[in-house]
Amino acid sequence: MPVRSEVTAWRPSLGGVREVLHARFAEHAYPAHTHDAWTVLIIDSGVVRYDLDRHEHGALTSQVTVLPPHVPHDGRNATPDGFRKRVLYLGPELLDPGLTGAAVDSPGIPDPVLRDRVDRLHRALAPHHEDLEAQSRLALICERLGLHLTGGPTTAPAVRAPGLARQLRDLLDARTVEGVTLDEAAARLHAHPTHLVRAFSGEFGLPPHRYLVGRRVDLARRLLLDGMAPGQVAAAAGFHDQSHLGRHFKRMLGVPPSRFRG
Repeated sequence: MPVRSEVTAWRPSLGGVREVLHARFAEHAYPAHTHDAWTVLIIDSGVVRYDLDRHEHGALTSQVTVLPPHVPHDGRNATPDGFRKRVLYLGPELLDPGLTGAAVDSPGIPDPVLRDRVDRLHRALAPHHEDLEAQSRLALICERLGLHLTGGPTTAPAVRAPGLARQLRDLLDARTVEGVTLDEAAARLHAHPTHLVRAFSGEFGLPPHRYLVGRRVDLARRLLLDGMAPGQVAAAAGFHDQSHLGRHFKRMLGVPPSRFRG
């Protein structure tokens, strides 16, 4: 039986990300076209051949492919079994338009760290995603893309700003249930979002979104021990629903909330 094409696309509630697309194609070939957004593409299986500004390239599973806005490109399968891809369409405001030429010259970036970050952002953009996590991951992706396209070192220097990190920790502690977005935190603390993430991670050994989830799980534990039902605990501790609580709770403690209390 021939492999059917499969496409899932949605617009997440994450500023700067215009569209997320997951697709599997066996025979489909894209005609030449352009986008008004940056296309950040990872291949999960197969190989895609494409022409960008009349030069042929290949998108491989080991790469992150970056296609700049308003530059014509096409796309076609290069293997008998087709290909799977995941795509982020990023607003042009997220990357310097002066990077277009570098992206045209070298659209394929063989960087395992960057690819892992893009993969993790796709996973973070599942339904009921955490704004703080998604914004943090997107900020680090854009930073690393910019470093690649400017030809600078891709290992950002360690950030030591303990005072700023503690201020963010205090904010997260005060807003454990309602949460805070990275943009809001950056505005309140007068810091660049990426600098804020790096300062917190450097001081406390984990990113701010993971710290917030841990605080929420701790609150859920206390509420469960107080006798509150798991379904009520989820909202009271800042989780979207019971399944959202259950996923993080089990990952942290090895058991679901229903089996935590003796």
